Amino acid sequence: MQAPLDLKLLTTFVRAAHSGTLSAVAIQVGRTQSAVTMQIQRLEEALGQNLFHRSGSGVRLTGSGERFLAYAERILKIHDEAISALSDKGLHGSIIFGSPEDYLSAFFPALLKSFGTTYPDVEIKVVSAPTVELRTLLNARQIDLALVSNAHDAEGVVRTESLVWVGSKPALDLYDFGDTVPLALSASNAVDHRAACEAMARARLRYKIAYASNSLAGLIAVARSGLAISVMAQEAVPSDLYILPLPPLPRLGILIAFADTERSPAVEAFANHIRGVLPLL
Repeated sequence: MQAPLDLKLLTTFVRAAHSGTLSAVAIQVGRTQSAVTMQIQRLEEALGQNLFHRSGSGVRLTGSGERFLAYAERILKIHDEAISALSDKGLHGSIIFGSPEDYLSAFFPALLKSFGTTYPDVEIKVVSAPTVELRTLLNARQIDLALVSNAHDAEGVVRTESLVWVGSKPALDLYDFGDTVPLALSASNAVDHRAACEAMARARLRYKIAYASNSLAGLIAVARSGLAISVMAQEAVPSDLYILPLPPLPRLGILIAFADTERSPAVEAFANHIRGVLPLL
């Protein structure tokens, strides 16, 4: 009789199928890349099938791998549902959650604390990236759900948040910038970067991009130095920085986006928790 399949091997296989690289899976499951490779090999030996084509750029499913992926996803989903339904401890499972860094800084500690109190056996791994990159990760099924930015009146918005100009002094005329305002912004594909440039252009103010980074800590450091003005979500502004009265910036809508897969009970529970808690923070 064939030995039962190891759920850990199935989890690694599904993650590899979605991400296309074993190095990414190693980060997601908290193992070394060599350990992930060995898990895939063990699963292939147990099934007697090659599940992946391997190349220098990553892995892609074989025909057998494509067929097995649907079964593996169903097995893992049913497993989580069964444990959640019958266990006195409630939900089990793991979630890979994505969010822009300013939302993580402003909201995630409270979200995690309150969710973890109710569901201590759900593991949440976090990926920090701008909205445009999070949508790519969702499409590739490398994360399960994410907080993303959209227009404030978009369908499904859970909370609206103001973008604000931030600096080390309370007014622009207190800086020695001359006739060109230096800006410290997120990378050019980020929503707040585009909003800042459009606002400056509408106000016919001269500016230059002095610093560009998707690191919130980096933007805060530059703003504290007084060498440039930055833009961030109002709730993420540290208490030692000032909100400046510069050209108005748009309000953003924060919504929950999902990967195109069957949602596990843990993912559904976390999404519902965000919908209930985020508007109150």
